[in-house]
Amino acid sequence: MPRFAANLTMMFTELPFTERFAAAARAGFAAVEFLFPYDYPVADVTSWLNDAGLKSALFNMPPGDWAAGERGIASIPGREGEFRAGVAKALKYASAMGTPRIHAMAGLLPAGADRASHRAVFVDNLRYAAGVFSERGLTLLIEPINMRDMPGYFLNTQAEAHALCAEIGAPNLKVQMDIYHAQIVEGDLSMTLKNNIAGIGHIQIASVPGRHEPDEGEVDYRHLFRLLDDLGYQGWVGCEYRPRGRTEDGLGWLKKMT
Repeated sequence: MPRFAANLTMMFTELPFTERFAAAARAGFAAVEFLFPYDYPVADVTSWLNDAGLKSALFNMPPGDWAAGERGIASIPGREGEFRAGVAKALKYASAMGTPRIHAMAGLLPAGADRASHRAVFVDNLRYAAGVFSERGLTLLIEPINMRDMPGYFLNTQAEAHALCAEIGAPNLKVQMDIYHAQIVEGDLSMTLKNNIAGIGHIQIASVPGRHEPDEGEVDYRHLFRLLDDLGYQGWVGCEYRPRGRTEDGLGWLKKMT
């Protein structure tokens, strides 16, 4: 059975962020992930992790102005300097927290934009970040996101993400496969996992279409978890879902599957 990490951005939201670490540990999780740690001093986040006895599985690089609707800057022309500053900032947090994987959000493609120029910027930025992270033994991730939830997002398909990784050729550049997004955009989940497992650096889960606990909807997670075992997947599976009610009340699926 895979190892599960609680996503503290979406789970345990009935508590302040500072208290979600201990709550995740009490619920039986050994690791956590979250979108961004940057609202808090790195020493504080590291302390919350250590006090709860948790590992940090993943977080994202600075995404630009999130409150204004930006969703990453890695593919945005003219933001290269900001992206590189974000690499340094993420590295500071990852080094202190012991986080092995960092996700670089591609960003939104404006209407009428030249996709080729955005792709070229994305490739150059990923090459730079992968090089910096490689020196510290860290993995850089890119994630395809469905355009229903995030209209205009630059990267949408597993195939495109793996092609980019092959083109760049950095051993520490991998794909973050969120099964929720992959099912909405492409489906064919079992074959996608089988064909690409070597290039997958992190997996996330949620029900489809509701994005709730993985015990409802159209995805057979029990089958996929067995498949991940058969494929030898050793990474964390991030629980990036919105609980239907109180987080702990919805963790029956975890007890049944583990």
